[in-house]
Amino acid sequence: MTELSEADRAAVNELRGAVMRLSRRLRHQRVDETLSPTEMSVLGTLARCGSATPGELARKEHVQPPSMTRIVAMLESKGLVRREPHPDDRRQVVVTRTEQAAAMLEESRAKRNAWLAALAEGLTPEELAVMRQAAPVLEKLAHL
Repeated sequence: MTELSEADRAAVNELRGAVMRLSRRLRHQRVDETLSPTEMSVLGTLARCGSATPGELARKEHVQPPSMTRIVAMLESKGLVRREPHPDDRRQVVVTRTEQAAAMLEESRAKRNAWLAALAEGLTPEELAVMRQAAPVLEKLAHL
């Protein structure tokens, strides 16, 4: 493990602030204003990871199982997920996103990408090159 210099720590602080501001602005570029960020995150997790039990979703989303049960019920009432019997354990259910959820996520992703691309048009070629280099590093940080 590498010890960070004072300059590195300052850069981390600057990065934290910038990522939080950008994330907040990206969250406002939503297609469905009725869904909370947590509900959108659950749909995104189902899109990335596939079907899951409510318990698995709770762990992945860092929420308590009773909270996930309420989130799944709300998403189901909106036609965004469906519950199916677990193939191996009849006491459990598996949550799967619907085609409606897939279409909404794709529309939301396209809207956010377009918004971010419009911002990126204001960058210099050098800044765009740095952004291309930074993207994999930020992705790695997101998964550490």
